[in-house]
Amino acid sequence: MEIRVLGALEFNSIAVGIKALDEMVKAAPVRIIDAKTICPGKFYIVVGGEVAEVDASLTAGKKTGEGYLVDELFIPNLHPQVVPAMLGAVTCDTWDAVAVVEAFSVLASVEAADVAAKMAQILVTEVRLAVGMGGKSYLKLMGEVHEVEAAVSAAKEVISRKGLLCKEIVIPNPHPDIRPYFLF
Repeated sequence: MEIRVLGALEFNSIAVGIKALDEMVKAAPVRIIDAKTICPGKFYIVVGGEVAEVDASLTAGKKTGEGYLVDELFIPNLHPQVVPAMLGAVTCDTWDAVAVVEAFSVLASVEAADVAAKMAQILVTEVRLAVGMGGKSYLKLMGEVHEVEAAVSAAKEVISRKGLLCKEIVIPNPHPDIRPYFLF
């Protein structure tokens, strides 16, 4: 099932996040894509479904988590590359240029991946959300150099608007020996 509508909430309380998750799935028939505890003591929830369902679910989660919400995200027309990159289900043959865009929050990278994929002809190979990274996240992109540069520029702008950009890099013509360390 392809996810076209995505909603996500990030809380600074694990207990509140779990309660919000329960309220969100009770409020509307959404699909839980991911929900877990992340460092440093936060909880995030990602759901998919129809526009009205995801909106109702997010509204319920925000009401439950009022005062504990760190970030929120609602994308009604999600690029089809984003969820597979979040779930680690992407393969790639292109090796012209690679990029990494790193953010200080979880949800910033999800939004940036969507914008990057819509902006340029690239492949989003991974969207890593917070686990083992102190609450940070990153996205990895591959493609032709000019396309990767355009995608990184768009991703950087989205994350910078939130004041959450950590760092971005583009590597044209990466050495083949780094491929297994880039694509896991």
